Amino acid sequence: MNLKENLKFNNNQKRKAPILVIGSTCVDLIINVDHLPVTEEDIRPVSQTMALGGCAFNVANILRQTDADVTFVCPVGSGLYGDYVGKKLTEKGFPIHVKLPDENGCCYCLVEAGGERTFMSIHGVEYSFRKEWMNPFHATDYGMAYICGLELEEPTGGELVSWLEENRGPEIYFAPGPRVLRIPEERMNRLLALSPVLHINETEGCLMSGCTDVMSAARCLRDRTGNTVIITRGSDGACCLEPEGEPYFVPATPATVVDTIGAGDAHIGTLLSGLQKGMDLRSAIQWANEIAAAVVSVRGASLPDDSPVLRFVSE
Repeated sequence: MNLKENLKFNNNQKRKAPILVIGSTCVDLIINVDHLPVTEEDIRPVSQTMALGGCAFNVANILRQTDADVTFVCPVGSGLYGDYVGKKLTEKGFPIHVKLPDENGCCYCLVEAGGERTFMSIHGVEYSFRKEWMNPFHATDYGMAYICGLELEEPTGGELVSWLEENRGPEIYFAPGPRVLRIPEERMNRLLALSPVLHINETEGCLMSGCTDVMSAARCLRDRTGNTVIITRGSDGACCLEPEGEPYFVPATPATVVDTIGAGDAHIGTLLSGLQKGMDLRSAIQWANEIAAAVVSVRGASLPDDSPVLRFVSE
């Protein structure tokens, strides 16, 4: 049975509980350059575009596009970027559960000719968290919850961890991100004590574990959380180590890289969608590899809603 047949088969089964996504939506200002400038260099960008971004939004959006049941709790602020975020979220059918008077920030995404990206982020209220925002929602209604490292790094990150500690229910899927070492150690230890599934890339895995190879990193982090560790490796696919057993690799889907913005977010979003539909973990990772490959083949973090790679979900 191939992946498409597997997903269609499981779409006919009873879906698992909805997915809770907590985190930010920001504005991505995507600037394409031949290379990153050095001090005093005067360069001319190739192009620039503006789009919705932010790790949590990217995850929630791929869940929407793949017809998953998702609740997205994201603070939306004011100002030029807040207005843009509010308008675009509404157009995509996301309710705005939290509206704040302070301003949203933005992210400058510098994309080099080879597709690699460098971020410069100005954080606004989109990265904040308050427990009272979650009063309308009950953790026991959800099967899985997505959390991003950027929210944990912020001053209100401790409040987010406290809410997770006090509201057990969904299995936590945690994507620490490239700034993982900037998350306060005490806060990180508390989150890892909740036994989340870790979704990281190879560099992040080595930073978190202190190991120099992906296999050792996976084992070290599994021992620390007692749960599954998924390490994405770009063109080398993904490594997965479940609570029991040995690591296994899921091959990548070949791609022509335009830029890598949002690839990891698309991967974990697709993974969550597949698991909610009843796919086994290996098949969900395979599907995630496929959609992540499609994301790196376009500019920006999101696929258009009519992308062929998403089409068979509703067939």
